Amino acid sequence: MVVSSFRPALLILFTLGLSLSAVHAQDDASRPRVKMSTSLGDIVVELYNETPQHRDNFLKLAGEGFYDGTLFHRVISGFMAQGGDPQSKDAAPGMRLGTGGPGYTVEAEIDPAFIHVKGALAAARQGDQVNPNRRSSGSQFYIVQGRDVSPQMLQNLVNSKRNSSDQPFSYTPAQIAAYQELGGTPHLDMQYTVFGRVIEGLEVVDAICAVQTNRSNRPNEDVEVTMEILK
Repeated sequence: MVVSSFRPALLILFTLGLSLSAVHAQDDASRPRVKMSTSLGDIVVELYNETPQHRDNFLKLAGEGFYDGTLFHRVISGFMAQGGDPQSKDAAPGMRLGTGGPGYTVEAEIDPAFIHVKGALAAARQGDQVNPNRRSSGSQFYIVQGRDVSPQMLQNLVNSKRNSSDQPFSYTPAQIAAYQELGGTPHLDMQYTVFGRVIEGLEVVDAICAVQTNRSNRPNEDVEVTMEILK
């Protein structure tokens, strides 16, 4: 499963949407939380109730210990850290990873309220050529680190859609402000299901994304994960 780092913006963003502050305030208290413990520190994520299939699947796998011992097997500085491949457990050094899963995919739950700002938790998937419905990997996920994003960059993304066959889109003021504050990877919006966000440990995400990697973007020193459901 690959998250494209260089694919042109092929996304459909929305013309009408909720502000990030409103969305994040909605049901915050009832959102499940999961702690990812790594050799570089702990990350706590909350899962969106608005993406129930991804929420329930992630909780099921975390509760079963499916993720324990897996690696962040693909890390790209300024982009994201990807994990969740069961084949990464006890993987030999240099072994290419990224094709494993639980044997099923999850129906896309792409919600325009949730964008790829820094800290977004999203599901990896196969490309549109073989996966036109954008179904998610059953287990692989990524956490966005991203880069600085300016309003002009977002406007250029909007402009690039005007002469294409895709539905026109625009960003809300709250989304523009969030990208300015946090950075991210806006070219992935509406292509991948964002189903949660980091609420503690963004500095750990930065540390993971700063490690040395090989040609396949696998860290030279394994970054192993264990998970604990907090609520």
